Amino acid sequence: FLKSSPPPRFCWWQTLSEDTQTQWRTTPFACDFDQDDQMDLIVLDQEGYLTCQSRALEDPRHFMDEDEHPIRLNAQTSGRSGRVKLDVVDWDGDGRLDILVNSENATWYRNCETRSGKIVLKKIGPLAKRNVAGHTSSPSTCDFNRDGKPDLLVGAENGRIYHIAHDDCIAYPPEALEPRGPQAMQAPPFPGWVASSFVYQEAPFPQCHASTIVETPRGLVAAWFGGTREKHPDVGIWSSYHDGKQWSGPTEWATGVQHADLRYPTWNPVLFQPPGNQPLMLFFKVGPNPQEWWGEVLFSHDGGRSFRDRRRLPEGIDGPVRCKPLLMSSGHLLCPSSTEHGNDWRYHFETLVDLAHPELGDHWLRHEPVEQPFQIIQPTFLTHPDGTLQALCRSKHERIVQSFSSDEGRTWTALELTDMPNNNSGIESLTLEDGRHLLVYNHMGGGRRNEGWGFRNRIHLAMSLDGRKWQAVALLESADQGEFSYPSMIQSQDGRVHITYTWNRKRVRHMILDPSQLEPIGPVSLFDAH
Repeated sequence: FLKSSPPPRFCWWQTLSEDTQTQWRTTPFACDFDQDDQMDLIVLDQEGYLTCQSRALEDPRHFMDEDEHPIRLNAQTSGRSGRVKLDVVDWDGDGRLDILVNSENATWYRNCETRSGKIVLKKIGPLAKRNVAGHTSSPSTCDFNRDGKPDLLVGAENGRIYHIAHDDCIAYPPEALEPRGPQAMQAPPFPGWVASSFVYQEAPFPQCHASTIVETPRGLVAAWFGGTREKHPDVGIWSSYHDGKQWSGPTEWATGVQHADLRYPTWNPVLFQPPGNQPLMLFFKVGPNPQEWWGEVLFSHDGGRSFRDRRRLPEGIDGPVRCKPLLMSSGHLLCPSSTEHGNDWRYHFETLVDLAHPELGDHWLRHEPVEQPFQIIQPTFLTHPDGTLQALCRSKHERIVQSFSSDEGRTWTALELTDMPNNNSGIESLTLEDGRHLLVYNHMGGGRRNEGWGFRNRIHLAMSLDGRKWQAVALLESADQGEFSYPSMIQSQDGRVHITYTWNRKRVRHMILDPSQLEPIGPVSLFDAH
């Protein structure tokens, strides 16, 4: 009756295993939970969901909360996963087996009823007032005083076993024990929207910009530059990682300090996770301005928890200038890049042939199309089924500019203006696993000042089947005044789309979408009024 499934990506092994495999430092419980005269196993699965491994159940995620969502006792990853101790007992004597979970002592999940063939567990609360947990606790029960009621025993980290009689435990009022019906789901801002939050609420810097996001085997990692303001010498490269439950606080990993009397700002971080067990790469720029900056890279060997091994890229190599690079079938990394020399903006591409040694000049190839009739920077990629690459670029011409390559980025077609507006601000594109293309951008032209500069107070999502004809999907965020700009976008292993972007230069917005629910609402001209 047991099924086989792969472990989460953060596990170093990736072999199929039976569903009896659980997270570390958890305590499964064996009992006849469904009363079919055969032993069942109450256990967390490898993703932290509470399950009942039973021959009588098709779906082992047999437990749900009052809103009829599967109960997930630990959504965190790696070393913060697991650590869940379980006990099964009919705590209130109603004939239904309840579940106790470690907390400051033990938290009671009451088995309230069966809905649609699944058990509704209501989280009632701790059974005692005293916190004995320390690092963790391990609850158990027995009729210690033989009064016909289960008493609570808790093993604690300090080596002691604590006991409290049933009648001395917290007595919850009857109304607190009854389950409510599922709450009506609030309509999302648009179909496919899953969640939206900030990577951080408070930070030791007043402004931020140019975020980047990536998925590692240990979860999501985001980075950005932060400081007094863009171009200020105190601007450094900061990052946070997501442990499956929340984002870590911002940590600074790189500054532009040259010596005691000279410090430059840093710019435009770009995260890239190579396949296999290779370290996470964090590209960024250092220099007084975009005309004089140079490229550098940091490495993380622990999934974005820390960065080290800082290296400077060869002369004339910037690495990915703002948008994510593309790993080619050859194993080479194609980096979209550009230069800004006075009033001359030009795009080019850089190919890294050895990801382990980006500091070596003979490991790079640089491809810069000669004919460039448009002022463009910061290319972003789309991929097509026949192997064609498409580059979409920010421009000074109030339109996104595009080009195509059929030889893995060595040569490119003549640049052409698209019908998509551009406010001389960064864009990000993504080809989904199902072949559809997404574009996050400000559907706004110029008008703020010359050279195509426009406002950034609205940010939009568009979709295309061929990369040429785009349709409106959603207005992601808008305000009468403000800035929502410089998006980054990926599709994670679970199929969801993650977007980050600058929020008023104060925070980094993180938005999660379900691409299976995204649908065009009409032509992109609908955005003209929004």
